[in-house]
Amino acid sequence: MNLRGVGVSPGIGHGPSYVMSASVPEPPEGATYTGEAEQEKERAMAALTRVAGELEARGNQAGGEAAEILKAQALMAEDPGLVVKVRSLIDRGLAAPRAVFEAFTRYREMLAGSGGFLGERAADVADIRDRVVALLYGHSMPVVPAAPAEPYVLVARDLAPADTALLSREQVAAFVTEEGGPTSHTAIIARAMGVPAVVACPGATGIPPGVRVMVDGSTGEVRLEPADADVADAAAAATARQAALASWQGPGATADGHEVPLLANVGGPGELADAVGAGAEGIGLYRTEFLFLGRSEAPAEEEQREAYRAALEAFPGGTVVVRTLDVGADKPLAFLPVPAEPNPALGERGLRRSRKFPEVMEAQLGALAAVASERLQVMAPMVATAEEAAWFARTCRAKGLGEAGVMIEIPSAALRAADLLAAVDFVSIGTNDLSQYAFAADRGLSAMSALHDPWQPALLGLVAMATGAARQAGKPCGICGEAAADPALACVFVGLGASTLSMAPSALAAVRAGLGAHTLEQCRQAARAAREQDTAADARAAAREHLPELDRLGL
Repeated sequence: MNLRGVGVSPGIGHGPSYVMSASVPEPPEGATYTGEAEQEKERAMAALTRVAGELEARGNQAGGEAAEILKAQALMAEDPGLVVKVRSLIDRGLAAPRAVFEAFTRYREMLAGSGGFLGERAADVADIRDRVVALLYGHSMPVVPAAPAEPYVLVARDLAPADTALLSREQVAAFVTEEGGPTSHTAIIARAMGVPAVVACPGATGIPPGVRVMVDGSTGEVRLEPADADVADAAAAATARQAALASWQGPGATADGHEVPLLANVGGPGELADAVGAGAEGIGLYRTEFLFLGRSEAPAEEEQREAYRAALEAFPGGTVVVRTLDVGADKPLAFLPVPAEPNPALGERGLRRSRKFPEVMEAQLGALAAVASERLQVMAPMVATAEEAAWFARTCRAKGLGEAGVMIEIPSAALRAADLLAAVDFVSIGTNDLSQYAFAADRGLSAMSALHDPWQPALLGLVAMATGAARQAGKPCGICGEAAADPALACVFVGLGASTLSMAPSALAAVRAGLGAHTLEQCRQAARAAREQDTAADARAAAREHLPELDRLGL
């Protein structure tokens, strides 16, 4: 039996499975308390404070990357906005465990609905919630084996950093989770440990406990009861693959010298080191939501300046593209209240929200202007019309920012890309949302996953419209959706005319190698072949026929 997910930490790991299942019960809906509200609030606050202290202590013990992650999670446990929500729910009569559960679950759902980097923080919020609820009920959290007879494969629906921070390669052979993504903390800690990991693997928790499992952190394959010879062959192939990828160094370019800067998608200052270490040539998408979410008031301009300055200093010779605040009704901000919306994905998101609360954007653009250099580019999310693009460009220039661009993630923007490009200096395609809106398919629903396959020919057609308009206008058009992390699709995007590619840092080596092994003409042939097909599977197969070196590289 084989399963398949997303490989996020390369290498081969094998051993008996240890399936970690959550055991913290959900507090009964509507559960109330006896006694005084203030006493119940004190009980909740004491539990939150204790959990925060335990997380920070565990981070201090772990050190390294895990320490920063756990300290950030400890701060989240005492976030003022969440504390206010818990206290408010207790005032309405809910018992402390239920109040904590509801407050943190709503925040978790908000993050999960946002997708990308922020979506992958949802597991951290759920972990805090479960730890506090368990403490209030006097229950124990599930634990992992500390001294196994042999390294095991840790399997879970999702893993929080507190579960994995104190593990080592001597204890765990690999991680497999049903949820998560390339920038989830499971992925970050696994890479720091040098342990293979596969995330977003459907059916993983159905693996029987104790069954021997082989995990390929490069391909995403999870194989049950593999033969010893298969394990040896896979390990040798993985070693050879990593050596081959490591031999590709330098700036991104095709085999015949067509330059394609390879940039990183970054969700905050804590990810800058990973991007630099992976050889990114700059930042193609700097998400700024980390500065705003979960707060009762907007961040000070100085705090924003420091975060933006850190990004520029990390890449002294590279472009840094900062996306302005992208929040909406599915990612509410306490200091930007809006009425409830029946369909948040189609409501006041991104630039629409910024225009309604211009003081927030003005403060953000002011902070960016204060640290700006010729390498800084600023772009707005969720732009639908040329009028919106022109408004954003004027606003940026009024603040002294010279390079203003917009995201193309709504079909109308792709269809009228030429009009948008007349107003701005560059565009960047967000394939995740563009797919969601093109196919009327919620990106958060697993049942819609087939429509979110980035090889869908209709999606490639929208990308071609945008890149073609950019070529006619003589302006750059990059790709910053995670679809660019697929080496074959990266070649297709270059064949369609993409000027830059931005992705999770972990994908850069494979994309650099895949692109460098093929000429620009091969990329163009692959793009043409893919667009001629009717299905995503056929598009992928047709493109790979024109990219023969991918198989040799194990990509």
